[in-house]
Amino acid sequence: MIYCGIDWAEKTHDVALVDDDGTLLAKRHITDDAAGYKILLDLLAEHGDTEDNPIPVAIETSRGLLVAVLRTGKRQVYAINPMAAARYRDRHAVTRKKSDPGDALVLANILRTDMHAHRPLPQDSDLARAIAVLARAQQDAVWNRQQLAHQLRSLLREAFPQHPDAEIILSFPGLGTQLGARILAEIGDDHTRFTTARGMKAYAGASPITRASGKKSSITRRWVKNDRLNHTGFLWAFAALTASPGAKAHYDRRREAGDWHAAAQRNLFNKMIGQLYHCLQKHILFDETLAFRIELPVTA
Repeated sequence: MIYCGIDWAEKTHDVALVDDDGTLLAKRHITDDAAGYKILLDLLAEHGDTEDNPIPVAIETSRGLLVAVLRTGKRQVYAINPMAAARYRDRHAVTRKKSDPGDALVLANILRTDMHAHRPLPQDSDLARAIAVLARAQQDAVWNRQQLAHQLRSLLREAFPQHPDAEIILSFPGLGTQLGARILAEIGDDHTRFTTARGMKAYAGASPITRASGKKSSITRRWVKNDRLNHTGFLWAFAALTASPGAKAHYDRRREAGDWHAAAQRNLFNKMIGQLYHCLQKHILFDETLAFRIELPVTA
Protein backbone atom coordinates (compact mmCIF):
# COMPACT_ATOMS: atom_id res chain seq x y z
CA MET A 1 0.00 0.00 0.00
CA ILE A 2 1.15 3.56 -0.74
CA TYR A 3 0.78 6.49 1.66
CA CYS A 4 1.06 10.20 0.90
CA GLY A 5 2.07 13.01 3.22
CA ILE A 6 1.78 16.70 2.32
CA ASP A 7 3.48 19.46 4.28
CA TRP A 8 1.08 22.34 3.63
CA ALA A 9 2.05 26.02 3.40
CA GLU A 10 0.44 29.17 2.03
CA LYS A 11 2.07 29.19 -1.41
CA THR A 12 3.92 25.90 -1.83
CA HIS A 13 3.67 22.34 -0.52
CA ASP A 14 6.04 19.39 -0.10
CA VAL A 15 4.82 15.92 -0.99
CA ALA A 16 6.23 12.53 0.02
CA LEU A 17 5.12 8.99 -0.88
CA VAL A 18 6.13 5.88 1.08
CA ASP A 19 5.30 2.18 0.86
CA ASP A 20 4.46 -0.34 3.61
CA ASP A 21 8.15 -0.69 4.47
CA GLY A 22 8.62 3.05 4.91
CA THR A 23 10.69 3.38 1.77
CA LEU A 24 10.54 6.84 0.25
CA LEU A 25 9.16 6.36 -3.24
CA ALA A 26 8.89 9.95 -4.39
CA LYS A 27 8.96 13.53 -3.20
CA ARG A 28 7.89 16.72 -4.93
CA HIS A 29 7.69 20.45 -4.24
CA ILE A 30 4.50 21.88 -5.74
CA THR A 31 2.89 25.29 -5.99
CA ASP A 32 -0.54 26.09 -4.58
CA ASP A 33 -2.28 26.48 -7.93
CA ALA A 34 -3.84 24.42 -10.70
CA ALA A 35 -0.42 23.50 -12.12
CA GLY A 36 0.78 22.27 -8.73
CA TYR A 37 -2.40 20.27 -8.13
CA LYS A 38 -1.97 18.55 -11.52
CA ILE A 39 1.60 17.58 -10.65
CA LEU A 40 0.34 16.08 -7.38
CA LEU A 41 -2.48 14.11 -8.99
CA ASP A 42 -0.17 12.85 -11.76
CA LEU A 43 2.34 11.76 -9.12
CA LEU A 44 -0.32 9.84 -7.25
CA ALA A 45 -1.52 8.22 -10.49
CA GLU A 46 2.03 7.15 -11.33
CA HIS A 47 2.11 5.20 -8.07
CA GLY A 48 -1.16 3.35 -8.52
CA ASP A 49 -3.78 5.89 -7.48
CA THR A 50 -7.16 5.04 -9.05
CA GLU A 51 -10.75 6.15 -8.56
CA ASP A 52 -11.64 2.87 -6.86
CA ASN A 53 -8.42 2.52 -4.91
CA PRO A 54 -7.11 6.04 -4.14
CA ILE A 55 -3.95 6.66 -2.14
CA PRO A 56 -4.74 8.03 1.34
CA VAL A 57 -3.29 11.45 2.17
CA ALA A 58 -2.19 13.02 5.44
CA ILE A 59 -2.02 16.82 5.68
CA GLU A 60 -1.98 19.31 8.57
CA THR A 61 -5.12 21.19 7.54
CA SER A 62 -8.75 20.43 6.74
CA ARG A 63 -9.40 23.47 4.57
CA GLY A 64 -8.41 25.15 1.33
CA LEU A 65 -8.51 24.33 -2.36
CA LEU A 66 -5.80 21.69 -2.09
CA VAL A 67 -7.84 19.70 0.41
CA ALA A 68 -10.94 20.15 -1.74
CA VAL A 69 -9.08 18.73 -4.75
CA LEU A 70 -7.84 15.75 -2.73
CA ARG A 71 -11.28 14.97 -1.31
CA THR A 72 -12.92 14.35 -4.67
CA GLY A 73 -14.06 10.77 -5.13
CA LYS A 74 -13.39 8.08 -2.53
CA ARG A 75 -10.01 9.29 -1.31
CA GLN A 76 -9.51 9.34 2.43
CA VAL A 77 -7.86 12.54 3.58
CA TYR A 78 -6.56 12.72 7.15
CA ALA A 79 -6.18 16.14 8.76
CA ILE A 80 -3.35 15.49 11.22
CA ASN A 81 -3.07 17.78 14.21
CA PRO A 82 0.27 19.64 13.98
CA MET A 83 1.01 18.78 17.61
CA ALA A 84 0.56 15.07 16.88
CA ALA A 85 2.89 15.37 13.90
CA ALA A 86 5.47 17.17 16.06
CA ARG A 87 5.34 14.43 18.72
CA TYR A 88 5.76 11.74 16.05
CA ARG A 89 8.71 13.66 14.58
CA ASP A 90 10.35 13.93 18.01
CA ARG A 91 10.01 10.20 18.60
CA HIS A 92 11.51 9.16 15.28
CA ALA A 93 14.09 11.85 14.52
CA VAL A 94 17.57 12.21 15.93
CA THR A 95 17.41 15.98 15.63
CA ARG A 96 14.42 18.25 16.26
CA LYS A 97 15.37 20.62 13.46
CA LYS A 98 12.35 21.17 11.23
CA SER A 99 12.69 20.19 7.56
CA ASP A 100 9.80 20.61 5.15
CA PRO A 101 10.49 17.54 2.98
CA GLY A 102 11.02 15.65 6.23
CA ASP A 103 7.67 16.83 7.55
CA ALA A 104 5.91 15.47 4.48
CA LEU A 105 7.68 12.17 5.08
CA VAL A 106 6.61 12.23 8.74
CA LEU A 107 2.97 12.68 7.73
CA ALA A 108 3.17 9.81 5.24
CA ASN A 109 4.68 7.55 7.91
CA ILE A 110 1.97 8.52 10.39
CA LEU A 111 -0.54 6.94 8.03
CA ARG A 112 1.72 3.95 7.45
CA THR A 113 2.08 3.11 11.12
CA ASP A 114 -0.87 4.76 12.90
CA MET A 115 -3.63 5.30 10.36
CA HIS A 116 -6.02 3.37 12.62
CA ALA A 117 -5.55 6.02 15.32
CA HIS A 118 -6.73 8.89 13.10
CA ARG A 119 -10.06 9.69 11.52
CA PRO A 120 -10.40 10.71 7.88
CA LEU A 121 -12.36 13.80 6.95
CA PRO A 122 -16.09 13.09 6.54
CA GLN A 123 -17.38 12.05 3.12
CA ASP A 124 -19.46 15.13 2.43
CA SER A 125 -21.06 15.62 -0.96
CA ASP A 126 -19.18 17.53 -3.65
CA LEU A 127 -21.69 20.39 -3.34
CA ALA A 128 -21.21 20.64 0.42
CA ARG A 129 -17.43 20.67 -0.05
CA ALA A 130 -17.67 23.40 -2.68
CA ILE A 131 -19.84 25.50 -0.40
CA ALA A 132 -17.37 24.97 2.45
CA VAL A 133 -14.49 26.23 0.29
CA LEU A 134 -16.42 29.34 -0.74
CA ALA A 135 -17.79 30.05 2.75
CA ARG A 136 -14.37 29.73 4.35
CA ALA A 137 -12.77 31.89 1.65
CA GLN A 138 -15.40 34.56 2.30
CA GLN A 139 -14.78 34.36 6.05
CA ASP A 140 -11.02 34.62 5.47
CA ALA A 141 -11.61 37.71 3.35
CA VAL A 142 -13.64 39.27 6.18
CA TRP A 143 -10.95 38.46 8.74
CA ASN A 144 -8.22 39.80 6.45
CA ARG A 145 -10.22 42.96 5.86
CA GLN A 146 -10.68 43.44 9.59
CA GLN A 147 -6.97 42.88 10.22
CA LEU A 148 -6.05 45.36 7.50
CA ALA A 149 -8.55 47.87 8.91
CA HIS A 150 -6.94 47.56 12.35
CA GLN A 151 -3.49 48.14 10.84
CA LEU A 152 -4.65 51.20 8.93
CA ARG A 153 -6.39 52.58 12.02
CA SER A 154 -3.15 52.26 13.97
CA LEU A 155 -1.28 54.14 11.25
CA LEU A 156 -3.92 56.88 11.21
CA ARG A 157 -3.68 57.24 14.98
CA GLU A 158 0.03 57.91 14.58
CA ALA A 159 -0.08 60.16 11.51
CA PHE A 160 -3.29 62.20 11.67
CA PRO A 161 -2.81 63.98 15.04
CA GLN A 162 0.47 65.43 13.68
CA HIS A 163 -1.35 67.35 10.96
CA PRO A 164 -1.76 71.10 11.64
CA ASP A 165 -5.53 70.97 11.11
CA ALA A 166 -6.00 67.89 13.30
CA GLU A 167 -6.48 69.82 16.54
CA ILE A 168 -9.31 71.88 15.04
CA ILE A 169 -10.98 68.91 13.38
CA LEU A 170 -10.76 66.75 16.50
CA SER A 171 -12.27 69.53 18.60
CA PHE A 172 -15.62 68.89 16.91
CA PRO A 173 -18.05 66.54 18.68
CA GLY A 174 -18.41 63.21 16.90
CA LEU A 175 -15.05 63.38 15.14
CA GLY A 176 -12.31 61.01 16.26
CA THR A 177 -9.13 59.97 14.52
CA GLN A 178 -10.77 57.85 11.83
CA LEU A 179 -13.64 60.15 10.84
CA GLY A 180 -11.45 63.21 11.28
CA ALA A 181 -8.83 61.77 8.94
CA ARG A 182 -11.54 60.97 6.39
CA ILE A 183 -12.81 64.55 6.54
CA LEU A 184 -9.30 65.91 6.00
CA ALA A 185 -8.67 63.43 3.18
CA GLU A 186 -11.63 64.80 1.20
CA ILE A 187 -11.49 68.54 1.91
CA GLY A 188 -7.68 68.76 1.94
CA ASP A 189 -5.63 71.36 3.78
CA ASP A 190 -5.62 74.10 1.14
CA HIS A 191 -7.83 76.65 2.93
CA THR A 192 -8.32 78.61 -0.29
CA ARG A 193 -9.95 75.65 -2.05
CA PHE A 194 -13.45 76.70 -0.99
CA THR A 195 -14.12 80.40 -1.11
CA THR A 196 -17.23 80.09 1.06
CA ALA A 197 -18.80 77.63 3.48
CA ARG A 198 -21.54 77.19 0.90
CA GLY A 199 -19.02 75.75 -1.54
CA MET A 200 -17.80 73.16 0.96
CA LYS A 201 -21.38 72.23 1.86
CA ALA A 202 -22.25 71.70 -1.80
CA TYR A 203 -19.10 69.64 -2.32
CA ALA A 204 -20.11 67.42 0.61
CA GLY A 205 -23.69 67.10 -0.62
CA ALA A 206 -24.92 68.46 2.70
CA SER A 207 -26.87 71.45 1.41
CA PRO A 208 -30.08 70.85 -0.55
CA ILE A 209 -30.86 72.19 -4.02
CA THR A 210 -33.82 74.53 -4.52
CA ARG A 211 -35.38 74.43 -7.96
CA ALA A 212 -37.99 76.98 -9.03
CA SER A 213 -40.38 76.65 -11.96
CA GLY A 214 -42.94 79.41 -12.31
CA LYS A 215 -44.76 79.79 -9.04
CA LYS A 216 -43.60 76.39 -7.75
CA SER A 217 -40.33 75.47 -6.09
CA SER A 218 -38.93 72.20 -4.83
CA ILE A 219 -36.10 71.28 -2.48
CA THR A 220 -34.14 68.11 -3.24
CA ARG A 221 -30.87 66.59 -2.09
CA ARG A 222 -27.73 66.82 -4.16
CA TRP A 223 -26.79 63.89 -6.38
CA VAL A 224 -23.49 65.35 -7.61
CA LYS A 225 -21.21 65.35 -4.59
CA ASN A 226 -18.15 63.80 -2.99
CA ASP A 227 -19.63 60.46 -1.94
CA ARG A 228 -16.84 59.68 0.51
CA LEU A 229 -17.25 63.00 2.30
CA ASN A 230 -21.02 62.67 2.24
CA HIS A 231 -20.90 59.21 3.81
CA THR A 232 -18.43 60.36 6.43
CA GLY A 233 -20.67 63.33 7.16
CA PHE A 234 -23.63 61.11 8.02
CA LEU A 235 -21.45 59.08 10.39
CA TRP A 236 -20.21 62.31 11.91
CA ALA A 237 -23.72 63.70 12.41
CA PHE A 238 -24.86 60.43 13.99
CA ALA A 239 -21.91 60.38 16.41
CA ALA A 240 -22.46 64.05 17.27
CA LEU A 241 -25.95 63.28 18.59
CA THR A 242 -24.47 61.66 21.68
CA ALA A 243 -21.39 63.88 21.90
CA SER A 244 -23.02 67.30 21.67
CA PRO A 245 -26.17 68.50 23.48
CA GLY A 246 -26.48 71.28 20.93
CA ALA A 247 -26.31 68.86 17.99
CA LYS A 248 -28.95 66.64 19.62
CA ALA A 249 -31.24 69.62 20.23
CA HIS A 250 -30.80 70.77 16.63
CA TYR A 251 -31.65 67.29 15.34
CA ASP A 252 -34.71 67.06 17.60
CA ARG A 253 -36.00 70.40 16.37
CA ARG A 254 -35.69 69.26 12.78
CA ARG A 255 -37.61 66.07 13.56
CA GLU A 256 -40.34 68.03 15.34
CA ALA A 257 -40.58 70.27 12.28
CA GLY A 258 -41.36 67.21 10.15
CA ASP A 259 -37.97 66.04 8.83
CA TRP A 260 -37.35 62.33 8.43
CA HIS A 261 -34.34 60.92 10.26
CA ALA A 262 -32.04 61.09 7.20
CA ALA A 263 -33.10 64.64 6.36
CA ALA A 264 -32.54 65.78 9.95
CA GLN A 265 -29.09 64.21 9.98
CA ARG A 266 -28.23 65.80 6.65
CA ASN A 267 -29.30 69.18 8.00
CA LEU A 268 -27.13 68.69 11.07
CA PHE A 269 -24.18 67.70 8.87
CA ASN A 270 -24.80 70.79 6.76
CA LYS A 271 -24.65 72.99 9.84
CA MET A 272 -21.56 71.35 11.32
CA ILE A 273 -19.50 71.29 8.14
CA GLY A 274 -20.23 75.01 7.82
CA GLN A 275 -18.93 75.43 11.35
CA LEU A 276 -15.84 73.41 10.44
CA TYR A 277 -15.19 75.69 7.47
CA HIS A 278 -15.41 78.71 9.77
CA CYS A 279 -13.05 77.23 12.37
CA LEU A 280 -10.47 76.21 9.76
CA GLN A 281 -10.54 79.65 8.19
CA LYS A 282 -10.21 81.43 11.55
CA HIS A 283 -7.83 78.83 13.07
CA ILE A 284 -10.02 78.38 16.13
CA LEU A 285 -11.38 75.36 17.98
CA PHE A 286 -15.01 74.30 18.11
CA ASP A 287 -17.03 75.99 20.85
CA GLU A 288 -20.30 74.32 21.80
CA THR A 289 -21.79 77.48 23.28
CA LEU A 290 -21.16 79.46 20.10
CA ALA A 291 -22.01 76.68 17.64
CA PHE A 292 -25.46 75.94 19.08
CA ARG A 293 -27.12 78.85 20.79
CA ILE A 294 -29.89 77.08 22.70
CA GLU A 295 -32.61 79.32 24.10
CA LEU A 296 -32.99 78.68 27.80
CA PRO A 297 -36.43 78.75 29.42
CA VAL A 298 -37.28 82.02 31.15
CA THR A 299 -37.33 81.68 34.93
CA ALA A 300 -39.29 83.86 37.29
